[in-house]
Amino acid sequence: MTDAKDNKGKIRQIISRLHKGENVEKVKAEFKDAIKEVSSIEIAQVEEEMIKEGVPVEEIHKLCDVHLAAFSESLKREKPLAPEGHPVRTLMTEHQTMLDLAAELKREAGALKDFPTPEAASDKLKKVEVLVGHFKAAEKHYLREENVLFPILQKKGFTQPPTIMWMEHDRIRAIKKDLYAVWDGRSSMPLPELSKKMEEGALALSEMLAAHFMKENSILFPASMKIITEAEWAEMAPQFDSIGYCPFSPAAAPTGAGAAAEAKGGAEGAEWVFETGRLTREELEGILYAIPVELSFVDADDNVRFFSQNKERIFPRTPAVLGLNVRGCHPQKSLHIVEKILADFKAGQEGPASFWIDFKGRKILIQYFPARGRDGRYLGCVETVQDITDARALEGEKRLL
Repeated sequence: MTDAKDNKGKIRQIISRLHKGENVEKVKAEFKDAIKEVSSIEIAQVEEEMIKEGVPVEEIHKLCDVHLAAFSESLKREKPLAPEGHPVRTLMTEHQTMLDLAAELKREAGALKDFPTPEAASDKLKKVEVLVGHFKAAEKHYLREENVLFPILQKKGFTQPPTIMWMEHDRIRAIKKDLYAVWDGRSSMPLPELSKKMEEGALALSEMLAAHFMKENSILFPASMKIITEAEWAEMAPQFDSIGYCPFSPAAAPTGAGAAAEAKGGAEGAEWVFETGRLTREELEGILYAIPVELSFVDADDNVRFFSQNKERIFPRTPAVLGLNVRGCHPQKSLHIVEKILADFKAGQEGPASFWIDFKGRKILIQYFPARGRDGRYLGCVETVQDITDARALEGEKRLL
């Protein structure tokens, strides 16, 4: 009986034969047999080694169908790290489903070229559209990790893996953005071209997801299970719920029922006296949450201290970020902007620092203001986020209700 080391050697030989011009169909059966007893991590290691040695990625992609099937099967063989309903179990189940969906998207998109007209391919196009919709909805998977899991790990000093995973999330988003752009422009291209571009996009997505999920399943999640306590998982579950799940999330996704709720500090009826008036805590919360502007406050030490829980948030926030250094709340690619804004405010600049973006068909204004005491001392930074789409469209006047 051959061991994993022998099979890894066979994988190298097979890819080398492809590189020398051997027909891919001839070696597929051998490749499938060689990867049966090899984990997804070991397959990825072999491929990475060969790419570093100069083998083109395209040569490895020739075996993509078998290769991705191996990743999928490897994930299915992995021992569950947590029981049904646990946040990690939900994330891992979604990994498996997304890999299967990516393989299905590649298969269905590739079949479009066999139809003479879009009308004839109507059913197939509908299937592709549903699959594209699933990947758009999959954004909640990444948001749960970025807004709940990663902040907890960073607070506990486990910083580098979450940072790397967030960078890979952005790479996945970039691949999906290109894929969506092709799909949105489908009416302007012939079916063979659409088929080719969508198949290529689905392949790129499959490869990226396989490598990324391998790292999370084998490194990030096992570490999370050791670092995070059962009580903390119970507190995190409703925060996962608040962000929501994907259409393909398991039915046993946590509902937060029975999870420990953080007690509210301070008496509801006590009044806070200001120079311009007085408010109870309940009234102040009601005001903050009624204003159609998302507010976040980072203190003078750059730690997240507060965010308003508006009814319909544009960008998700969860209690997991409270107490976290603000640098852990942003992807690596935007950290230099955060550093510049905070440094300028601490140096005395008044701001605001303003940005605006297009998000889900709406125009979003994001601004940062320095908060200062009466003596001018820097207290922290206030972030506001608001949808200004309707305001920008106003014309004339409206004086009556």
